[in-house]
Amino acid sequence: MNAFTGRAGRAVTSIRVRLAVALFVALLPVLVLGGLQSIFAFRAEADARRQSLELAAGHSATIARARIEAAGVLLQTLGPGSVGLECAQRLADVRARLPGYANLIRFDARGRVACAAATTPNDAQRGARAWFQALRASQDMVVASAPGAVYADEPAVLAAVRAGTPERFDGAMAAVLTLRELKLQTTNRFMPDGAEVALADSKGRVFVATSPKAFGAPNLGWREVAAREKSVLWSGKDLEGRHRNYAAAPLVDDDVFVILSAPSPGLLSWASINPISRLLLPLLAFFLALAAVLYAAERGVIRWIVYLQRVAAIYARGRFTVRPLQAGRAPPEIRELATTLDAMAGAIVTRDASLMDSLAEKDALMREIHHRVKNNLQIITSLLNMQQRALADPAAKAAMNDTRQRITALAQIYRALYQGPDLKRVDLRPFLEELTAQLLANDMGGFGGAGGLVRTEVHADPLVIDPDRLAPIALFAVEAITNAQKHAFGPGGGTLVVGFHVRGEEAELSISDDGPGAADSLGGGVGRTLMTAFARQLRGKVAFETREPNGLTVRLTFPTPQAPHAAV
Repeated sequence: MNAFTGRAGRAVTSIRVRLAVALFVALLPVLVLGGLQSIFAFRAEADARRQSLELAAGHSATIARARIEAAGVLLQTLGPGSVGLECAQRLADVRARLPGYANLIRFDARGRVACAAATTPNDAQRGARAWFQALRASQDMVVASAPGAVYADEPAVLAAVRAGTPERFDGAMAAVLTLRELKLQTTNRFMPDGAEVALADSKGRVFVATSPKAFGAPNLGWREVAAREKSVLWSGKDLEGRHRNYAAAPLVDDDVFVILSAPSPGLLSWASINPISRLLLPLLAFFLALAAVLYAAERGVIRWIVYLQRVAAIYARGRFTVRPLQAGRAPPEIRELATTLDAMAGAIVTRDASLMDSLAEKDALMREIHHRVKNNLQIITSLLNMQQRALADPAAKAAMNDTRQRITALAQIYRALYQGPDLKRVDLRPFLEELTAQLLANDMGGFGGAGGLVRTEVHADPLVIDPDRLAPIALFAVEAITNAQKHAFGPGGGTLVVGFHVRGEEAELSISDDGPGAADSLGGGVGRTLMTAFARQLRGKVAFETREPNGLTVRLTFPTPQAPHAAV
């Protein structure tokens, strides 16, 4: 039983856990397959987003290039007539008729503003700017990546053309074009949500953008690919550390580039809805199947097993009248198990009834045996008593009386057994009281004593003891009381005190009288020899103590029968 309990304690796992693990293992391939499909779909969606971003960058660069080229043609057309007093009014009229230009400006050969359609910021170093010097060096048109001043209230780019003849530089005509008017929108069908647009110079530096934070540090790695392939795509982090996708296309030769920036697809973005559904559906199916099987197992198996466990626990407490009637609604296997359990309980009840009958019969037989043994001993006592009365020798009569007292003690043991509630145990306190009274009553005829009145006191702690240990204790008491009757009490009688006390693991039997107290009166006779033998049989020790002012105490100390170390 202990070994079984130990094995169960080490390896026990509930049926719920086992079913959950089995179902998890069974459905795991489906879950893994759904996860892989979701990963592949997510990557395909990300690639599509990147390709859309690349297409959008090329599309935006084409449109912006056309707008800049148109602006260049317009500036070249306006160049010869943009002189005189009516220059500013003429440029303002052109700006009003052609929306999309934040400003139209005529610069002289030194970079000063000759006339403009709108307010133009002052720039004392304009003549020394790189873009102005490029026009002076015979370049027909430039897009200024670093114009040196802010020419509009919103992100804009400055496009300028050379004024004059190839031999003579008369200044420049410039148009301020906003990113919005360059058609670099971030909301058309080619652009992902959250996209931003910027223009970068030949060194990769962003000089104008709808949101500068959406673009990271300069990176020349894309420039060569964009110049060669006319578009490039890469991923990186913006100035706020967020992952974004970038696409670039050349706008003006290899000097100005359009860069689009879009957030990398996240799990909550609209582009991820389809991949997430591919993952969530298998995951949802997995947990629904798990919950369904666990619910079915709980309702169809586990609750009935728990019910039968409660019934078995009631049987373990000895109540076999309980019937597992509720199992009639259980599945057939559970009903069969409940029927087997009920049949087992019935068999146990029948067997217990038979055992109880046998036990009662055995108890009756044992009581009858003890009764007959007691009767036989009493017959022997009566025969000895008759023989004692026929003797004339006092010594022989005393010896016969001692023998009769010992047999009386043994008969008292058997009487206590068959009259008591337990055939294997005797309460020592009432036994000592009855034994003392019977020994003194048997000696009222004067066998071996003075015949005086003896007052007795019995002080005993309760102790239930088996007959094997009771016999030496009773015989020891017989010898001690008989000795007191012979040597302690005179014609005037006396007092006999019998005490039995349990002190933990030790018990003590003491028999005291108020006689002369001479321990030597015991001599080396049979009585003292028997008391020593009885003490040795109980693994105890005997002591003879003289009392003050007179009297003798015979003390037997032995291990308490119920003490653990006293078990043989």
